[in-house]
Amino acid sequence: MTVQPPTPFPLSTRLQEQVSFDRRELSVILALYGRMVAMGEWRDYGISSLRDLAVFSIFRRTAEHPLYRIEKRPKLRARQGMYAVVAMDGQVLRRGHDLAAVLKVLERKLIRPID
Repeated sequence: MTVQPPTPFPLSTRLQEQVSFDRRELSVILALYGRMVAMGEWRDYGISSLRDLAVFSIFRRTAEHPLYRIEKRPKLRARQGMYAVVAMDGQVLRRGHDLAAVLKVLERKLIRPID
């Protein structure tokens, strides 16, 4: 009788099946989200981790379509940048390599003249 070593669990292939935001990225996103909630502009959010992208959706009310989507697509890292802000109608507002720079487009949307 021969003893065979156990077959290793394919952990590395399983971890690459889902894209998600890391702690640093989430802290940048949630800092902006917290400021907008305090201003009364946003009320809810949702996070989706899919096979090829991660999405942070921002809602004005709970049961509606998202106002904005912050997307992370690692496959676009070498091209246009893996972060993007997408509006409700699907228009890409900004895309880039630096998350904080990409999120500045949302801060500019709230600069309005005082009545």
